[in-house]
Amino acid sequence: MNYHLLIVDDEVLAIEGVKADLDLHHLGISKLLTALNIRQAKDLFGREKIDILLCDIEMPQGSGFDLLSWVREHCPNTATIFFTSHANFKYAKEALHLGSLDYLLKPVRKADLENAIRKAQAVIDRSSEFNRNSQSHQLWLKHHAFIIERFWVDLINHSTPSKPAAIRELVEHHHIPISDESVFLPILISIKRWKKGLDRRDEKILEYALKKSAEEMLIGDNSNGICFLLDRGILLIILVANRGTSWDYEHLIRACRQYMDSCIGYFYCDLSCYFGRTVEAHEMASMVAELRGRDRNNVVFVNQLFLYDDNRGSIPAVKLPALGVVASLMKTGTRDAVVHEVEAIVNNIVNHQEIDAGVLHQFNQNFTQVVFSFLNLRGIEANQLFGDEESRRISESALWSVTDMMAWVRHAVSRAMNHAEAVKETEKIVRIVKNYISLHLDQDMTRESIADQVFLHPDYLTRIFKKETGYALSDYIVLEKVKVAKELLSQTDRPVSSIASTLGYTNFSYFTKLFKKHAGIGPMEYRNQFSTFNKS
Repeated sequence: MNYHLLIVDDEVLAIEGVKADLDLHHLGISKLLTALNIRQAKDLFGREKIDILLCDIEMPQGSGFDLLSWVREHCPNTATIFFTSHANFKYAKEALHLGSLDYLLKPVRKADLENAIRKAQAVIDRSSEFNRNSQSHQLWLKHHAFIIERFWVDLINHSTPSKPAAIRELVEHHHIPISDESVFLPILISIKRWKKGLDRRDEKILEYALKKSAEEMLIGDNSNGICFLLDRGILLIILVANRGTSWDYEHLIRACRQYMDSCIGYFYCDLSCYFGRTVEAHEMASMVAELRGRDRNNVVFVNQLFLYDDNRGSIPAVKLPALGVVASLMKTGTRDAVVHEVEAIVNNIVNHQEIDAGVLHQFNQNFTQVVFSFLNLRGIEANQLFGDEESRRISESALWSVTDMMAWVRHAVSRAMNHAEAVKETEKIVRIVKNYISLHLDQDMTRESIADQVFLHPDYLTRIFKKETGYALSDYIVLEKVKVAKELLSQTDRPVSSIASTLGYTNFSYFTKLFKKHAGIGPMEYRNQFSTFNKS
């Protein structure tokens, strides 16, 4: 069989390098095409039959995954191989091997490229043979997967009414392989958290790898189901069988646990897996909504499998303990003591009572109230501490799970108590500086001499003094001297020159000018107006 290969990369040199490594005759490639962006690639797909797509992931006018999504809908028999310089995703490579695609890192070695093309050709050959031998299963192959996925997404999101008649009409129109005898088993997989920091682009790449792994390990080659991304961090598997068929739960549970173990090792994430009950198509939306509700309320357990239980009752009302001890420890204890106390309270709730998202939300409100009260007593505004992006992210994720709640507790307590200690220390420093100034008004004080008293750099002392008092150090010293001068002028008959000398001013003219600037009138005028000395 001869194959047509399309290479898509926005770097011309990268394309030329790959072409130089390819032995087209040896690989059975009869036609080689190239494109520099997605638009050019789509044009070629419109004119040519493309068997294998070799595509870069990072491109300025649309990623390789954007192109793959389009290819799945319009040319589903095309096998895709990704290559990228994104070296951080070596851990995704093995997962992508589980599917029909490959994932190569630039610069691509010739042997790796040839092996990937051989694998793609094998997938194409098997698919072609399967098409020839089984028309009924053809609907579950790649060229129809997108239509089936769209059908389920619309049904679950209520874009399609959950009524048998409306569903039957869509099934007939799109040739969806569902009959009156079909029943379905939904399995919801929730990514609870990533153990490595990822931006949204990186997260999508790993979500795709998780999906491919789920297809391989939980659905396999029987084409009796579909797996798709229902929402951010939410995968849904829908298995199909005829009415009366018994599901092999033992096999499914074992496969699901192996899948979770693999994801922990390869993708550095924590998962939860929820089995639904067997439903008909018109019951799927309500069943998935129930599974998503269970996931939202699962704020304690990760990397566990949850079977459906028709006798599950609602969580009884939980009486949360008061956090008075936490409030007291924030005033008198250490940060570690506060966190330890909160952790003990949370563990006690988890161990002795059922806890769901609602209970976690109530606890978060109570804890936040304690922290904000602590800050309020010290005149600290909460937005000063928690207005940054990191704090917003940790705060918003606190309601996802007990683990995330404790991350918020550690963050909030550390920020609040550290800042309170810094404020307290600042107040102490300012008191020392003010006292030193009042005792040395007869001297010519400098920033350096004052900073030496509190063992701080003069620039740093000036900043915190200004922040705390609103005055620069030099201005505060002048104001204090003028204040003392006013007292001496109004309450004694000492000569103005003597008062100036007492306050460290040897230049009488300069003192008079400075006094008038801050008092509004000269020293003698001030004495004449406000003197109480020798008045009856």
